[in-house]
Amino acid sequence: MKINRNFDNLVPNYLFADVAKKTNAYIAAHPDKKVIKLGIGDVTLPLAPVVVEAMKKGAEDLAHKETFKGYPDYEGYEFLRQAISDYYKSFGVAVGADEIFVSDGAKSDCGNIGDIFSKDNIVLVTDPVYPVYVDSNIMAGREIVYAASNEANGFAALPDENVKADIIYLCSPNNPTGSAYNAEQLKTWVDYALKNDAIILYDSAYEAFITEDLPRSIFAIEGARKCAIEMCSLSKTAGFTGTRCGYTVIPKELERDGHNIYATWYRRQATKFNGVSWPVQCAAAAVFSEEGQKQIKENISYYQENARIIASALDELGIYYTGGKNSPYIWLKCPNNMGSWEFFDLLLNEANVVGTPGEGFGENGAGYFRLTSFGDRENTIEAVERIKKVLTNLSK
Repeated sequence: MKINRNFDNLVPNYLFADVAKKTNAYIAAHPDKKVIKLGIGDVTLPLAPVVVEAMKKGAEDLAHKETFKGYPDYEGYEFLRQAISDYYKSFGVAVGADEIFVSDGAKSDCGNIGDIFSKDNIVLVTDPVYPVYVDSNIMAGREIVYAASNEANGFAALPDENVKADIIYLCSPNNPTGSAYNAEQLKTWVDYALKNDAIILYDSAYEAFITEDLPRSIFAIEGARKCAIEMCSLSKTAGFTGTRCGYTVIPKELERDGHNIYATWYRRQATKFNGVSWPVQCAAAAVFSEEGQKQIKENISYYQENARIIASALDELGIYYTGGKNSPYIWLKCPNNMGSWEFFDLLLNEANVVGTPGEGFGENGAGYFRLTSFGDRENTIEAVERIKKVLTNLSK
């Protein structure tokens, strides 16, 4: 019996496990200190009332023989897929209900989609990068190449025509940098993918946070249906981090290497995934109702105001950052040329505030730091005041 030795090539600890370990050690040593966490992108507001009621009704259905549900359809119930299709239509993008797969979240699909692709494919990711894109492909033994996102390009990397890739991971608005691609930039990526016969795996988990005139979907770009798969999540859109529900869109015409990608993914799901539960799919459908959209937008606005509060403080301090406007994340440059773990220790020890060191997201994250807007408003304001105090004293 042998273990998959590709796991030996992984960084020993997951980034957020390291953050948690250091944070918990500090709390244990200083039980009198109030530590405010602005690190992990987990929501804090409760589910929207209309979503909770739909979930309750779905659970009640399971208590009666006439309405009981067993295994769901592998691609998700039609009523939810149609609701998602209508949602896309609301911002001008045509996606058929029969092109949608309901899942337990974008993270799962981003990692699992590799099952249908050969390990011989070259994978391109932007750096800094959401760790799942890298780790899941290291586990599979694929070669990974990087496109540098940095201050020079506003943390919005574009393709290098001299670099060949078969699979491309893009995330916009981006985690961790908060930057968002405009239509012209996304068209550059689509053209690159078409030229190289590549497939873009597009993570749009934060599309609901876009406030400016920017694409909400890769399928808003001409040619994308021939080269892209889109993954989205209700985790941040509707607070489903603990409920787990997302969806993946695969255009029916997308083909590679003599295979229809939709059919291949369906075959994978039928073997390895038994679908999302009836109460959760009922709750997810309520997200896309008129009342559901109204209620979740109130929660999103709350987080957007938290982001504005953090960004305003950084403006006041003269610190460079991206994000905060079309994203729940603020990606800031560590002051005084500090390293990102050095800055982590400073904020933890002096301000009792936890963020995420940028270097955990890749080489180009060194010297940068991520804060999230998913905290409680009162705690966010308090954390900002503490950070301002520490950084003001640091500059003296």
